[in-house]
Amino acid sequence: MSDADRLMQYDANKKSVLVAYLFWFFLGLLGAHRFYLGLNQSGTTILMLIVGSFAIAAMSGTGLFLLLIPVIWVLVDAILIPSLVQQHNAALASSLEAGKTPAVLDD
Repeated sequence: MSDADRLMQYDANKKSVLVAYLFWFFLGLLGAHRFYLGLNQSGTTILMLIVGSFAIAAMSGTGLFLLLIPVIWVLVDAILIPSLVQQHNAALASSLEAGKTPAVLDD
């Protein structure tokens, strides 16, 4: 694979901090930013989806206290997004440098 091919694959598969923050802002309680960053293999993204969905559904009454846990989680993720994007892009660059096809393209 040539350097131009690697660069094109990197540009096609890299993640953006801005897009991650947009997902976080609009769908953060459901973990959309984590799905975008490919963190769904760890199980925490699915857990965030379940907890966030349950908290949103329970808001009709006494469920406001249940919303506290996902809100704290989302706020912590807001701080972590730049490093998560950097980790994803660094892993992508190193896999391309090693001559491997990115996992995103294998799907």
